[in-house]
Amino acid sequence: MTAGSRGDVAPYTGLGQALVRAGHEVTLVTHGCFEPLVAGSGVGFHALPVDPRAELETSRGRGLHRSAGAVGKLVRMVGMARSLIGRMTDDLLAAARASEALLLSSSLGPLGHTIAEGLRLPSMGPYLQPLAATREFAPAVLSGGSWGAAGNRLGGLGVGLAVERVFSAAVPAVRDRLGLPPRTAGAAWRARERGNWPVLHGFSPLVVPRPRDWRTGLGVAGYWWPYDRAPRLPAGLADFLDAGPPPVFVGLGSATVPDPGRLSGEIVRALRAAGLRGVFQRGWGGLAADGDDMLTVGEVPHSVLFSRMAAVVHHAGAGTTAAGVRAGVPAVPVPVQFDAGFWASRLVALGVAPRAVPLRRLTVAALTPALVRATRDRGMRERARTLAARVREEDGSAAAVEWVNGLRG
Repeated sequence: MTAGSRGDVAPYTGLGQALVRAGHEVTLVTHGCFEPLVAGSGVGFHALPVDPRAELETSRGRGLHRSAGAVGKLVRMVGMARSLIGRMTDDLLAAARASEALLLSSSLGPLGHTIAEGLRLPSMGPYLQPLAATREFAPAVLSGGSWGAAGNRLGGLGVGLAVERVFSAAVPAVRDRLGLPPRTAGAAWRARERGNWPVLHGFSPLVVPRPRDWRTGLGVAGYWWPYDRAPRLPAGLADFLDAGPPPVFVGLGSATVPDPGRLSGEIVRALRAAGLRGVFQRGWGGLAADGDDMLTVGEVPHSVLFSRMAAVVHHAGAGTTAAGVRAGVPAVPVPVQFDAGFWASRLVALGVAPRAVPLRRLTVAALTPALVRATRDRGMRERARTLAARVREEDGSAAAVEWVNGLRG
């Protein structure tokens, strides 16, 4: 069960297929617009009614861009999410009643856990971001740095309680429907923590080592790569790649931007100033560029595209960050919101990105030198290749299958 943008869904298609190969019957429960992602995988599908892209294009969704700072964006997103959760509850319950175990993303964790408790089903959290409080780094959804050991942990606890608040309007009604006694959001969260509710994280320990102060029941598996059915490059894209030196990929995934035309123009000018060709992926933000040295594409699997690039300029979402690491090419992260700053900081710390260029401060002057270094620094390229080789040796899906088998046992 997961909700959100494409990046909140795609990794679970690969995890689901691994579970199918291991003999499980798997249903992906998420927004109906993502059903094509599991076509041919053997994974079933149960649609949730909310369309996340349509919600981001409402005045409320566009208001996220007017929020000042990570905390302001988080507050607005919490308010937006609270209003949408109730519309998904009936479908979540229906899917759960047909299941023997629930795997719950962080975006639905508290509500899903309540459903699992009421139906007496085993459950676990396959998470894509490190959300548990730790002294080692500040909350991933708010920062890419550190607030000091005490501040990091206190901030992490605060984020945990804030996530519970997203579901505080929906959970009491579900508890009542399932015959569970009333419980406050804070009490429910503390109960999961004291019970060491299992959470397995789908990122590489080479990128984010497991914090030493995490409680029992929190693991790091390695990446869960999205299921791609016979991925191939479109003919026009393949011709463009073959017509010159490796270009730079530019894409913001499911992130939306206030003025995609202006932003696209700035990036084109930076690429040309650095003497580079570009491949722009429209994404939800509507990026586009034209000319002999630029190409605009729609959905293309990152698994076959990124390895052909000189570098990747992306929004530093968890999934796109993972795809860039797997491809072994340097990145120029352009963090937009939430956990993007965290993943951007990890890429810089690993030496596979020159620096982050936050969206709010993206100009030709800021982006051009980052592009030059990402594409011409031999040491950075070698570090990216070495990291990719080590990450590809991991098998995050196998680790997750073991955890799921343990639930059933």
